[in-house]
Amino acid sequence: MPETMDSTSVHEILGSALPAVAIEALPAGDGMPTLVVDRAAIVEVLRTLRNHPALQFSFLVEVTAADYLPRQPRYEVVYHLACLGPDYIVPEAGTSEAAPRRRLRVKVLLAGDDARIPTATVIWPAANWLEREVFDLFGIAFEGHPDLRRVLMPDDWQGHPLRKDYPVQIKKETASWSPLELTPEEFAANVRARQELAQRQASVRPPRSKAE
Repeated sequence: MPETMDSTSVHEILGSALPAVAIEALPAGDGMPTLVVDRAAIVEVLRTLRNHPALQFSFLVEVTAADYLPRQPRYEVVYHLACLGPDYIVPEAGTSEAAPRRRLRVKVLLAGDDARIPTATVIWPAANWLEREVFDLFGIAFEGHPDLRRVLMPDDWQGHPLRKDYPVQIKKETASWSPLELTPEEFAANVRARQELAQRQASVRPPRSKAE
């Protein structure tokens, strides 16, 4: 089981490291400490959470979002972080001491008409596809992302399916160059082709010697 650290403790460490940054600690109703950070400071906060010797949140577990329409701010971008304890000591922390295992949730609130936030790929390259999923499904732009494009929906898809105002019933013809499904005839033809290929390959294999 991961060791726990309440959001107040993390808040105090961050407050000492980043005295000019406004950071709000929320009650951990589900057992995971939660912080709310301003968009402009998110990269600085995430980097400190990773590199501070007392924190060392080295693992970006997830980047996700939520749409609370009609509430304003409408969106929340949510980062789930983990410190791996003695299993991984962050080199940038400049220490040989491990921080205790724990998890943390960080939230950023975004207005519906200004849904953009700096990318976390400058800290964790693995944020690349996670941020692309949020962009694809919510339309939230991650500024500075190296390749911000759809990853789940087709490239020509219109709209963002996890927005609260997205129509729940929609019919759209794909503009893809190939069908998304095979007909029964095409499936049977593929099976026959694979069987014929396997038979041809078996017929050209050299016979095994008795020593084998």
